[in-house]
Amino acid sequence: MTLELAIQGLSKTYPNGVRALHGVTLTIPTGMFGLLGPNGAGKSTLMRTLATLQEADAGSARMGAIDVLRDKDAVRRQLGYLPQDFGVYPKVPAQDMLDHLARLKGLKNGGERRDVVATLLKQVNLWDVRKKALGGFSGGMRQRFGIAQALLGNPQLVIVDEPTAGLDPEERVRFHNLLAEIGENVIVILSTHIVSDVSDLCARMAIINKGEVLLTGDPTTLTAALDGQVWQMAVAREALEATKATYPVVATRLVAGRTLVTAVAPEAPGEGFRAIEPTLEDVYFAAIGGRLPAVRSAALAG
Repeated sequence: MTLELAIQGLSKTYPNGVRALHGVTLTIPTGMFGLLGPNGAGKSTLMRTLATLQEADAGSARMGAIDVLRDKDAVRRQLGYLPQDFGVYPKVPAQDMLDHLARLKGLKNGGERRDVVATLLKQVNLWDVRKKALGGFSGGMRQRFGIAQALLGNPQLVIVDEPTAGLDPEERVRFHNLLAEIGENVIVILSTHIVSDVSDLCARMAIINKGEVLLTGDPTTLTAALDGQVWQMAVAREALEATKATYPVVATRLVAGRTLVTAVAPEAPGEGFRAIEPTLEDVYFAAIGGRLPAVRSAALAG
């Protein structure tokens, strides 16, 4: 039986008036689920709410028979959480720290705890440095240690918040492989602003901005929905602002010294634009940039 996390109408406004979540509704199945959005979109607020670290103003969330917002102890028994920033004791060896965290998680039997700690350190490829102090770990090693602590107690829901930010390409690939392995049998929510993390790992995803869900689906279908609607043109730097003001531009970038503008429209928006194959990044920028009708209409037509 596969587990499902059902979120309905979740809202949160902070005392300073910032509306972090507005009627968020999502159905998250077993497997890797990508929550994609820019910094400040509400991703971390949603993750902290699901992780029982803060209250929602309205809405509901259920994981199987568990009321996530009200039965916090039951959620915590099923939860593994890797926040965006987590502290470690820099002078404590990885093995000792994980053993301590396992005690806090309720693993009282010494022999069982040693086996669990050893298994997790091997799973995240840190066994060979198990006696090294955490303060000497690289960023990628720290993230892998964070996953090891999140997996204590065999959680059914694993939440990872911006896990690959700051990692070098090799560590990112290693971390991707680890997350893919974890996500085979449990719910893993990957919250990130890095589009490639979602396109590489997730079978289902949602795009969120300003506290609202803009789009949900599987990355392949959402990308295919923009077939024939993504256009690109090189422009001189001095003409960039005029181009953005004239055409439905969703993204710009420098490539080999040239400024390329990407536009989303049902047909060529102007002379000089050429059709290109859409990517998930185009879907993301179209959604964030208010070109969502083009995405939705294409998805409905497909």
